[in-house]
Amino acid sequence: MAECPACGASVTADDRECPACGVVIAQATASFEPVTGQVPGAGAPAENVDGPVLIVRKGPQPGERFFIDRPKLTIGRDPESDIFLNDMTVSRTHAVVELEAGAVRVKDSGSLNGTYVNGEIVESATLADGDVVQIGTFQMIFLSGE
Repeated sequence: MAECPACGASVTADDRECPACGVVIAQATASFEPVTGQVPGAGAPAENVDGPVLIVRKGPQPGERFFIDRPKLTIGRDPESDIFLNDMTVSRTHAVVELEAGAVRVKDSGSLNGTYVNGEIVESATLADGDVVQIGTFQMIFLSGE
């Protein structure tokens, strides 16, 4: 449960405006329960790829590939994000993926629902081949391409 930024009244994730004062609640993000347990296909890359990539395994866009081909990629619900995940469980600026010296790192950007790697919530984590990254309802498997 959150508070209205204008009057301090209690609001829920479903409220688009404050029930007490009527102010519009901007950038609402729906909540979700993270998936626990083993994800099918995790830990054993099923395909060969050229270079590091995140492949959506679960979510509204299964099969979509996001190649990590720059030093920094933003992930979020904002259409300007490098990796645009169009779902209310994803914050507008949810996380960042960084590529440095061959290592790929995911960092949470203060998102409401958090960023998970292999079922564990993380602020920052270096990804290994077969790791499962969960952002909102999206589950993506990381393939290093090596």
